[in-house]
Amino acid sequence: MTVLQIDIETFSSIDLKECGVHRYVEAPDFEILLFAFAFDDDPVQVVDLTDFQDIPRDVLDAMRGDVIKTAWNAGFERTALAKQFDIECLPKYWRCSMAHSFTLGLPGSLDNASKALGLGPEALKDAKGKALIKYFSQPCKETKVNGHRSRNFPHHDPERWQQYVEYNRQDVVVEREVRRRLERFPVPKHEWRLWALDQRINDFGIRVDQNLIQHAIVCSDQYTDRLLIEAKELTGVDNPNSPTQLKTWLADQGMQVDSLNKDVMTDLLALAPNEETKRVLELRQEMGKTSVKKYAAMQLGTCDDGRVRGILQYCGASRTWRWAGRRVQMHNLPQNHLDDLEAARTVLASGDYELLEMLYGAPPFVLSELIRTALIPTEGSRFIVSDFSAIEARVIAWLADEQWVLDVFQGHGKIYEATASRMFGIPFDTIVKGHENYKYRASGKVATLACGFGGGAAAMEKMDKKKEIASNQYDPLVKQWREANPKIKRLWYRTQDAAMEALRTKGTVKLAHGVQYRYSGGVLFADLPSGHSLAYPSPEIKRDPKFERDGLTFKAPDDSGKMVRQRTWGGTLVENLVQAIARDCLAESLLRLDAAGFAIPLHVHDEVVLDVPVGIGSVDEVTEIMGRPIDWAPGLPLQAAGFECQFYQKD
Repeated sequence: MTVLQIDIETFSSIDLKECGVHRYVEAPDFEILLFAFAFDDDPVQVVDLTDFQDIPRDVLDAMRGDVIKTAWNAGFERTALAKQFDIECLPKYWRCSMAHSFTLGLPGSLDNASKALGLGPEALKDAKGKALIKYFSQPCKETKVNGHRSRNFPHHDPERWQQYVEYNRQDVVVEREVRRRLERFPVPKHEWRLWALDQRINDFGIRVDQNLIQHAIVCSDQYTDRLLIEAKELTGVDNPNSPTQLKTWLADQGMQVDSLNKDVMTDLLALAPNEETKRVLELRQEMGKTSVKKYAAMQLGTCDDGRVRGILQYCGASRTWRWAGRRVQMHNLPQNHLDDLEAARTVLASGDYELLEMLYGAPPFVLSELIRTALIPTEGSRFIVSDFSAIEARVIAWLADEQWVLDVFQGHGKIYEATASRMFGIPFDTIVKGHENYKYRASGKVATLACGFGGGAAAMEKMDKKKEIASNQYDPLVKQWREANPKIKRLWYRTQDAAMEALRTKGTVKLAHGVQYRYSGGVLFADLPSGHSLAYPSPEIKRDPKFERDGLTFKAPDDSGKMVRQRTWGGTLVENLVQAIARDCLAESLLRLDAAGFAIPLHVHDEVVLDVPVGIGSVDEVTEIMGRPIDWAPGLPLQAAGFECQFYQKD
C-alpha cells in the first residue's frame, strides 16, 4: 500500500493555539509556505510555494484520491490543504501519527514522541524549528530589527529561509521514522474508522450564541471593575490583583500569607483579624471566580459561519483512549442548577446586567451556570442530548461478574437505593422520599461513585459534594460497600496479579470478558473485548516502600511531555479498564448514530449532543440506538436517557 507522508509550514495572522486550525485558515492572509512530502521510502522533497513552485501532479492526484496520506496531527494538514487547494480531504484516506502515539501512551508532541521512541540524534526533530516558525510563520512584533514589518518573507533573510526549507524536510524524515516505529503496534482498522468520524465531527463543529458570549464577557469585565474599585478603596494599593502587593498589605494587617490560591482562601478568611481584611479576601476570592475563559475561548475559536470547531481530541486521554477537550475544554464545564435557564440567558442577552444580578445573584455564579447554554443548534434544528445511565457502575459490575448489581441494572436500575439496601440491611422499598430510611440513599450514592476503583475515605469526601455524610462515617461506609461488593473488590487484586504475571512471564494472562494482559516489545498491553489495547510503556515491577510489597510501574508523559515513571495498582488498573470499555460503548454509539444519519456536533464523557432538524428523529430513537446490545460485550446491560433542548444544558 502506497503511503504519502506530508508536512507543511504555513502563515496566518490568527493565533493557531488560541483559535484552532479551522479559524486559522480563514484568515485572509493564510497560506501554505512549504510543502514537504515523500511517497513510501522515496527521498523527501520540498516544494517552496512562495517561489511559485508547483506541487507535482501525482502528489495532487494522491491528495484528491484514495492514496493514504499521513502526517503528525493530520487534522492540521487536512484542513490547511483543503483550504489552500479547494479540495476535499476526506479523513478516511488519512492517518494521524499523533493519534497513533496517544494510543500507545506516548506524548502528543513530535519531539517528545521521537525521544520516547529512542530515535537517534540524526532523526530527532530540529530544535531550531520554533525560532524559524516564529520568524516566518507568525506576524512580527513591532521591533526596530524588522522595521515594523507585519511579517517576514523569505527575501528578508534568505539564509534563514533555507534553514526553514531544511527544517520542513527534516520533519518528514522524523515523522516517517516515528510512524514506522509506531506501526510495530498497529491501530485496529475499526479505530481508524472512528478517527475519521472524529475528524468529521470536529469539521462540523457546534454553533455558538455570539451575542450571549459577548454579553457574558462584558458583564464579567464590568463586575470585575467594580470589585477592583472596592478593593483599591479598602487597601490603597495600585493593583489588588497583584499577589505581591496584596500580600504586603495583608502583612501590614498582621497576616503573613504565603499563598493566595483559591484552595487556601477558606482558611485565610477564617484567620482574618478584622472585617476590613476579611472583605478584601472575599473580593480576592470573588475576582477569582469571574473568569470567562471558556466564553473567551468560544469567541476566539468561532469561525465565519458562527461555529466552533476542532474542540475534541481523539484519544487525548491516552491511558483510556477517551476523548479530551481542546481550547474550550468541554469536558469540565460547570453544571447548571438555575430553575429557569432560558429566562436567565434572555436577561443576559438583553444586556441588562443589573437585572441579571438582582434576579439571579452575583455574575460569576450566573455566568458559570450559563456557559453550556452558549452552545446552540443550527437554525431550524434542536439538540437531542442523550447519555448512558450509570455506565461505569454497569461496566465494572459486568467485568467483575457482580451479579446482584447486574440484576439491578437489568431491572429497576435504582443502583443507589439498592446499594444502600445491601450496605445497611434495610428493605429496598423503604428507601423512598418520605420514609426515614431515605436518608441512607445518600450513603449508597456516594459509596457507589467513590469506591468502585478502590477509593477510601478521601474518595468518599470528594464525592460527598453536598456534605450529607458525617466525616467520621466515611471509613465505615467504605468497609460496608466493599462487603456488599466482594467480587468488585476481588477484581482489583485479580487485575493487578494478571498484569504483573504477564510482565514477569513476558506472556499473556486472561482476566475476564475478553480482557487480558499481554507483554510485547517492551510494552504491557491490556487487550480489551472491543479489539484495541491499552498500553503501559516500559513496565517494571518495583518494590513499593509504602506497602512493603512489589508493585507495577510504567512510563507516561508528565505535564511537559517527558516520559517519567509512575506507579499503579489494581484499583487504578480496573479504573483504566472500566473507563476504556465505557469509552468503547460511546464509540459504538457514535458510529451507529452517524450511520443512522444524525449530525454529531459534540460528545462529552458518556453523553452525545445531536444537531437534529425539527420534525426529524426523536429522543426515543436516539436512546434506543445507544441502548442496543454490543456484540463484543454480551450481557452488559446498557441504557440511555435523553431530552430535547434549544440550547445545551444538563437535564
